[in-house]
Amino acid sequence: MDRHGSAKRLVARGRLIAVMALAVVAASCKSVPACPVQTRTDPAKALAEHVGRQQGWRSLKAEARVTQWADRGRIRGTVLMFLERPGSVRFDVMTQLGPAAVLTTDGESFQLSDLRENVFVQGPTCPRNIARLLGIEVDAENVLRLLTGDTPLIEISEQRMECLDGNYVVSISARDGSTQDIEFSVDDRDRDQPAAAQRLTLRKSSVWAGNKELQWEATYDDYTTVDGQAFPTNIRFVDRVHGADTQVRVKSISLNPEVPPDAFHQVPSPGMAFELATCP
Repeated sequence: MDRHGSAKRLVARGRLIAVMALAVVAASCKSVPACPVQTRTDPAKALAEHVGRQQGWRSLKAEARVTQWADRGRIRGTVLMFLERPGSVRFDVMTQLGPAAVLTTDGESFQLSDLRENVFVQGPTCPRNIARLLGIEVDAENVLRLLTGDTPLIEISEQRMECLDGNYVVSISARDGSTQDIEFSVDDRDRDQPAAAQRLTLRKSSVWAGNKELQWEATYDDYTTVDGQAFPTNIRFVDRVHGADTQVRVKSISLNPEVPPDAFHQVPSPGMAFELATCP
């Protein structure tokens, strides 16, 4: 055997192992964006600016692919959504054969037509009734917020703002001991801009109970711009209290469509069984 050849092969193998090791280290140490040169510190102003950016539309129509994970397994379907501020929503669950269910609320009264079971459900609007279709157990106004890149807020007793791993986090504390973290990303073009000029985009909202147990978490990704308004097209809402996990992938959005007079109210079709929905 050529001892010189063997030595060269050993050296080459050692170099290859070293390169592979460096690649693994580089992958595991992926850099995160740096915080802006001038950091924002006013949480109230950041939240107010976020709310202000949400005010450029009145009503919205969208088509989305919805996936739910719960005790009964995974459920997927196409949902046509019609939303109008402050708390009117309509969800039409579609199949290849046509609509399977329709949920409507004007913020006060609630109706659900289960076209597969031929049952009409009616009652007051409350989180439990809203969750019958999407699995998101919040009131109508807040489900509208979650689906359009906004977030419900707990009572604000104390708040602070800091930059962590390149994103801003607004932390809120309430008198009952619950807390909320709201995470915003910074437009890359604004990282060298003054704090007041930095544009923020909502990425995550998480709420913990007073015992520090996570109650729910919403994430917002893959934003698109429609008529100058930014909307997330990949929303995920995990409800730890009620054991629900819902992902909404928005396929199309149109702003301020004509609102039919009966868009957010239904009456039972002839022959449907009637069920009264209650709220806790």
